[in-house]
Formats: sequence, structure tokens, C-alpha cells
Amino acid sequence: MIIIIEKAEDMSRLADKAHKKNLTVGFIPTMGALHKGHIKLVKASKKQCDFTIVSIFVNPTQFNDKNDLQKYPRTLDKDIEMLFEPSTDIVFVPQEEEIYPYGVDFENDLDLGGKDLPLEGKFRPGHFKGVAQVVKRLLEIVKPTHLFMGLKDFQQVAVVQHIIDRYEIPTKLVPVSTMREKSGLAMSSRNARLSEEGKEKAATIYKVLSSIVRNYNKRPVNYLLDKGFQKLKETGFETEYLSVVDGHTLQEISDLNDTDYAVVCVATWLEGVRLIDNMIIKQP
Repeated sequence: MIIIIEKAEDMSRLADKAHKKNLTVGFIPTMGALHKGHIKLVKASKKQCDFTIVSIFVNPTQFNDKNDLQKYPRTLDKDIEMLFEPSTDIVFVPQEEEIYPYGVDFENDLDLGGKDLPLEGKFRPGHFKGVAQVVKRLLEIVKPTHLFMGLKDFQQVAVVQHIIDRYEIPTKLVPVSTMREKSGLAMSSRNARLSEEGKEKAATIYKVLSSIVRNYNKRPVNYLLDKGFQKLKETGFETEYLSVVDGHTLQEISDLNDTDYAVVCVATWLEGVRLIDNMIIKQP
């Protein structure tokens, strides 16, 4: 049986009870439109924690494009139905006023350590300020011992880890590997907006990233990136960035000998849908 909670006060009270019983609390923050990738996070939490909470809240502060906010799919009944199978304990479905009560300052100016500036930051200014704001607020309400996030958005995970460290939040971040379709396409709520032909084309993203990971020690990084850009363009993509970055700083690198942690990241458009993905090339 799933308990559905709408009020922040009720959610915090229940979390306090769990802590008093020394129970571990796993938390998965989502914006709904759930897919198998989200369920993978729930199952990871169920394995590691006594209690699992999923939030569904479409956060307006992380959308720098109002049209994108309006287009974001809202499928609450279907989402809750999906959460029965992995035995989710609580679904937290707050309204906006529960997350951002009028007149309360929730630190619009959080210190993100510069991790919000490269990659997505160049094309979605302010996006990660909104992400950090809502995640910090949710962590204050839910008070989890563990936070489970997918690695599909590598930069988002890095920003949230910085927030946890910077503000000494007593929660352990647990990154979970990206769930993919059989074609290799990273699962995303946005995939539902692609045509069947578009989904087939979108598998090219995985092929491009895989090629860079396979060949990074055989060819110069810039050569591999140029070939990747060309392949995406030929397939019909409009690519914003395809970059190899230092996994610690998120700054672009061209020589993998300069770091022990390298990730290739991409953001590209197809059929009016913005798709992101990444693959770890090497890590400490």
C-alpha cells in the first residue's frame, strides 16, 4: 500500500518518526512522467533503505523556457500506478505553495561552486539554480538518509553533490547508472514526444558516445568530437554541445592525461525535443 502525502508538514512529521526509529530513508525526487529509469532508482532505494519516498513535483524554477514547462507531461495517476510494483512506501505530491510558501526566502542565490556554468549552463541559464533550490528544499522536508539520482544528467548529480557538501546536509547521494532502451537511447520523459522514426534516429546519440569511449586512446579527443558532431548532423540533429569534461570540475578538456576522471556529455535537438546524455570515459 502506498501512502500519498500532499502537505510538507505531514511529510516532515512522518520522516521524523522514521528517524526516531533509526530507520534509513531513501528518497527519489522526480517531476513525474515516470519510466523504467525512475523505477530502477526506487528498486535501488528498496535494497539499501528501510523506507522509500518518491516525490512528484514539476518545479517551475528550473525551467528557463516557459513553453518547456507547459509542455512537460503530467501523468500523476499513471505515475502512482507504476510505483506500486516496486513497493514504494510514500509518494509526496506537493502543490507549489507547499514547496515555496509565499514570503519565505529559500535562497535563490545558493553557492553552486561554478558547477552550474559549463555545459547546460551555457544554454539554460538559471536552470541549475532552480534544481539546487528545489532539491535543497525537498531534502529539508523529507530529511532522507539517502538520495538516489540517475546519472543521465551527470551535471545535475554534480551540482546536487556540491549542495550537499557545501551546506552540510546529512544525506548520502547515491548515483545510479543510466537506464537505456534496447537501442541504447537513454530513457527520458521527453522521449515520449519523439515519433517512432525519431526514437530510431535518437539511438545515434548512444552510438556517438560509445565510439568516443571506445576510441579515446586511439585518436585525439577533438578529432573524435568533430566526427561525432558530423554524425549527429547527418542524422538530423541540431547539437548544442558534445564535450569531454573533467568529471571533478565539469570543465572541457582535450587531453585525457590531464585528469583521472573524464566524461563525454551531449545535448542535442531532434524533432523539437531536447535530449541529453553522457558516458564516463574513465573514473578514479
